[in-house]
Amino acid sequence: MGKITRSWTVTKAEARFSEVIGQALTEGPQIITRRGRTIALLIAAKEWQGETTRQGSLADFFAASPLRGSGLRIERRR
Repeated sequence: MGKITRSWTVTKAEARFSEVIGQALTEGPQIITRRGRTIALLIAAKEWQGETTRQGSLADFFAASPLRGSGLRIERRR
């Protein structure tokens, strides 16, 4: 994900919601806080989809493993 650029209190985020969305679209993820604690993170849908889209298959994942060819053997329990 991109760099978090701004933190908003719940009250300010509610009052300026359109601006918070605009900032998420143009500047990156926006933190929403309540009583000084982070409670939410607003990110652009396009950025979220890029982070959650599967890349490659499970076979590709295992093929790229640094343990491939190491001789490690794992036995299955019956």
